Amino acid sequence: MQKKTIEDLRDNHLEGKKVLVRVDFNIPLNEELEITNDTRIKAALPTIKYLMSHQAKVILMSHLGRPKGKVIEKLRLDPVASRLSELLGRKVKKLNDCIGEEAEKAVLNMQKGEVILLENLRFHPEEEKNNPEFAKALANLADIFVNDAFGTAHRAHASTVGVARILPSCAGFLMAKEIGVLSNLLENPERPFVVVLGGAKITGKIEIVQNLLSIADRILISGGMSYTCLAALGYEVGNSLLEEYDLEIVKNMLKGAEEKGNKILLPVDLVITKEISEKTESKLFKIDDIPKDGIGVDLGERSLVKFEKEIKKAKTVFWNGPVGVFEIEKYAKGTNRIAKILADMQGEVVTIIGGGDSIAAIDKAGLTEKMTHISTGGGASLEFLGGKKLPGIEVLPEK
Repeated sequence: MQKKTIEDLRDNHLEGKKVLVRVDFNIPLNEELEITNDTRIKAALPTIKYLMSHQAKVILMSHLGRPKGKVIEKLRLDPVASRLSELLGRKVKKLNDCIGEEAEKAVLNMQKGEVILLENLRFHPEEEKNNPEFAKALANLADIFVNDAFGTAHRAHASTVGVARILPSCAGFLMAKEIGVLSNLLENPERPFVVVLGGAKITGKIEIVQNLLSIADRILISGGMSYTCLAALGYEVGNSLLEEYDLEIVKNMLKGAEEKGNKILLPVDLVITKEISEKTESKLFKIDDIPKDGIGVDLGERSLVKFEKEIKKAKTVFWNGPVGVFEIEKYAKGTNRIAKILADMQGEVVTIIGGGDSIAAIDKAGLTEKMTHISTGGGASLEFLGGKKLPGIEVLPEK
């Protein structure tokens, strides 16, 4: 899959053109509204700098959090504008809205090479509804649309699909890179290709696993997803995170994996506690001995050894989701160990980290630079690997 990129716009003379760029600045903030991880901001820099260097007028738009169509003060994009200004070495003006008179006037007065940031798109309920009038109001600000927000490519919103249908459109550098890396995983991964899936939810991941069963050599399942799989096989999982999911579907998925040569590897032991807390005692249990009041919080030692053995055979690894409750230090052992294994294999294996909490875990371990590719879209990367067509990508023109 090859989409037109901003480099294909050279003949359109970017100088002086108003370019509307959908970026993904949905970054984590602490209680003091300080950015705790700026990976997504840094990931957008190549596209922004390219447009600036070609003397375009750069208009950035993004969402932050889930304000549900209302103005939420703590979800304003001011911290993002401040950090972006530092990274670019020049002032980025942040507006108080993304459409309307203020936005129109600010764009009208822009200088070549200048960058402005529109306010949180999701303060307007029309954004997530892909409202045509809202899309038109955004499109009226610019001459060209660039989508560089892979993290929202699986959403058919006004800023991802609606605007792309109105303006001449293309992919930014980040979007093009994400498409290239993930397409290669599906079409031509260096083998053995091992997938590590963790995190809390199994919803939405069944389809991904089923698609990857014919592509990956091994799929290692951990975290909340593994408890649902173990329950489907008849194991007692106590009070572990267990989604109300059709266990028959999960059982059929596991049966399909068995028929393809036992491609799925599940934990054989777990760290179990009675309460998810730093202070509460935890013990190691084999999966057939989990107490009814127990809660799974991390992979056990035997499970980690099995996972490590499979990962060390790999030439390509895709990892989405921590293997335990990594936010609590005593339950981060498994996640940190897998991160360290991948880091130690730098140069020998292609390592792709699939967004969300996986990025946070890698970042917390200080190993981000040792990974081949950090995907900025957790949900988008999973849907892409699940073989789904992402509306934000489909709407962009082919080369």
